[in-house]
Amino acid sequence: MARKNLIGISDSSAAPGDGERPAVGRPIAGLASQRSNGLVGGITRSLSNITQKVERAEELERQLVEGHAIVELEPALIDSSFIIDRLGVAPEVQAMLVQQIRDHGQQVPILVRPHPTESGRYQVAYGHRRLAALREIGSRVKAVIRELSDEQLVISQGQENNARTDLSFIERALFAARLEDRGFSRDTIMSALGVDKAALSKMIAVVRRLPLDVIEAIGAAPGFGRRRWMDLADLIDTAERRSKALDFIGAAEFQALESDQRFDKLFALLSRARKPSKAEAWIAPDRSRPVRIRDTDAEMMLAFSKKAAPGFADFVRQRLEALYLEYQRETGD
Repeated sequence: MARKNLIGISDSSAAPGDGERPAVGRPIAGLASQRSNGLVGGITRSLSNITQKVERAEELERQLVEGHAIVELEPALIDSSFIIDRLGVAPEVQAMLVQQIRDHGQQVPILVRPHPTESGRYQVAYGHRRLAALREIGSRVKAVIRELSDEQLVISQGQENNARTDLSFIERALFAARLEDRGFSRDTIMSALGVDKAALSKMIAVVRRLPLDVIEAIGAAPGFGRRRWMDLADLIDTAERRSKALDFIGAAEFQALESDQRFDKLFALLSRARKPSKAEAWIAPDRSRPVRIRDTDAEMMLAFSKKAAPGFADFVRQRLEALYLEYQRETGD
């Protein structure tokens, strides 16, 4: 049974199919039947056009099922990914993207999946900035629709950002920590970020050591990598400096700075606030120096000289319990 034109496109200029050949007239009494040849050729071309349209419609349906065709969707029907991978975008950077799309149109489609819980809606795997720009412009969104599991979505989201070198270190680290918090395996997270086990552990360790409020207040800080974020975590390792940092990031002057500047300012503040490590010798009544004392914000360390007072360290160690009880009696703890 002949199939109808599934997509309703008139295609009179389509090229003949591979099996089409020019009609050959059979001469009768030395005359060629030109009318017959034209009629047969016209019918053949029409059948070829219909066949091509049917095949094109079938290919479109196949691509849509496989997630390769580009469709246009209303921005209002598309929701963000369930995992946020950015710490904000500079307004001037987003404005530049908006202008590019105004001038040249959307060149690269976004990737979405059918929303897992809301019929008729979609969820972004990647392309959040393009989606925001098209919302501002008021245009429909070119998108590829694929059936994706949660794991496939976050892997696609992470790999796209890796390919575009689009996220800073702390954004990638926070993305990894959020995925782990949602129960994704380390293997899945490694696939999403394109890192090995050791690198992933270091990324997540940085995030675990820093208050989330501080990370979000600083933002992407693209100029700073893992080492500097680890240094910041070292500076904020006491309750006093953590409180100082949280007060500082709430100031309007801090929030008005660019992200790299915010990192620098907070780092400088905490560096000044950090109590310098001091080492001094304890002078005994006999004027010997059997103990050196190193005092920092986090701890006080006693180093016993085995040369100046052999056995003194063991003597103190054996009396630690008695000293501690005496301390409790005097302080009331």
